[in-house]
Amino acid sequence: MDYRILGRTGRRVSALALGTWQFGGDWGEVSREDAFSVLDASYDAGVTLFDTADVYGDGRSEQLIGEWLKANPAADVFVATKMIRRSSGHDLAAATLENFREWTDRSRSNLGVDTLDLVQLHCPTSEVYDADRVFDDLDTLVAEGAIAHYGVSVETVDEALRAIRRPGVASVQIILNAFRQKPLERALPAAVEAGVGILARVPLASGLLSGRYTRDTSFPAGDHRSYNRHGEAFDVGETFSGVPFEIGVDAAARFTAIARDAGLEPAAAALAWVAQQQGVSAVIPGVRNAGQARANAAAGAIGALTQEFSDAVRALYDEAIRPSVHERW
Repeated sequence: MDYRILGRTGRRVSALALGTWQFGGDWGEVSREDAFSVLDASYDAGVTLFDTADVYGDGRSEQLIGEWLKANPAADVFVATKMIRRSSGHDLAAATLENFREWTDRSRSNLGVDTLDLVQLHCPTSEVYDADRVFDDLDTLVAEGAIAHYGVSVETVDEALRAIRRPGVASVQIILNAFRQKPLERALPAAVEAGVGILARVPLASGLLSGRYTRDTSFPAGDHRSYNRHGEAFDVGETFSGVPFEIGVDAAARFTAIARDAGLEPAAAALAWVAQQQGVSAVIPGVRNAGQARANAAAGAIGALTQEFSDAVRALYDEAIRPSVHERW
């Protein structure tokens, strides 16, 4: 496993992290036993960053991590959580110090910690990034000891660039994968220059880049890949990276061929491609079982991908994916 410094936190974390949205149930039901097996397998494989949010399962994801931390008191794990989506508006009116204190207190209780390692504003509306008072309030939480660091989780490159300019922002979480390459143009270079960490989420494009799906694949009703296919519940860019499913499946078949020509399985190749982009601090795939956890972690040890591979991935994006997503986010 490769390890890197997570931006302005100064903390050393694994290049392959663990996303735990699935523990909340939005990818189908995950039992407590399965969640613990994923956490165990990830940590045993060298993963030291767990990413969660206060709204994943109304706190269930945080609570499961908190139980695991209590059962593993010697584990050196950095936990990144998120807040603001408990408010239906997740807008500037919701971004108050009173709310921040309430939400972080709840997360501290869920996780069983006095101080949260990292709290990220969870894809707030765009005007939040321009409000000085929001970041002053986050500085207050740091001063009070409720949180050690803060960052943002964004939908667009423009939001990422605005957040990076904030001196207290330690990290920016953004969708980055072979089907969402726009952040490479400006967001990652700006983060490198400012010393801000980049957490790359949705690295497998909601599973498309695993190569397992066909046009006939269906998902359970409670899985966001079913109910948010067109953005019915939240930003459509969070589901299949905003790529129409049929287009994504066809492009994923081409990606699988590129990966296998390089001697790699598609999921491992997709994760390694993200991890090896300059400026990426950690990649945060989600998994449903211990086997997937171990396989994902192993992608952090894959050697440098060839220029031929990178050129093929870029050509695929330009030909098949760019028209659907590039100008939207």
